[in-house]
Amino acid sequence: MEPELEDFNEAEPAAERRMGPLPTTGGGYWLLGERVQWIAAMVMMLSAFMGWYSGSGDGLTIAVTGWNVGILGKLVFFIGLIVLAMFWLRRAGIETPPSVPESLIVVALGSLATVFVLIRLISIPDTYLPADGRAIGIWIALASSLAVIGAGLLQAADEL
Repeated sequence: MEPELEDFNEAEPAAERRMGPLPTTGGGYWLLGERVQWIAAMVMMLSAFMGWYSGSGDGLTIAVTGWNVGILGKLVFFIGLIVLAMFWLRRAGIETPPSVPESLIVVALGSLATVFVLIRLISIPDTYLPADGRAIGIWIALASSLAVIGAGLLQAADEL
């Protein structure tokens, strides 16, 4: 049976005949930038509850978590929460406007978290003077904030 001329319309543009969005490389959830984004955001959030400073004095060993070092430790947690929320909102179909790419927001948030961690890395608050050394949590926070920046750069490369 031959197709009728009415069913085949040559005047229809090719863009309207396409069957859906263009496929992404790598397959949905597991694009490298997205994977790094949510893992780094989770680690950044958890690092706020790890020891950032440690020390001993008078036979006592102390550890101070990132949450307890002031507002900067709490901001690192909330930046990680925002980056993670952006990932899940994109998975739910809610995207940022095209004029503000999400990769730019992720890089900016990662840079802000890196600055906050570097401030706490360089300057130990005076209230925690027996804590004379840096603990593993602050280094994990620094690595995860740098990983968030890397995730944003990977996403920018995927967008191109």
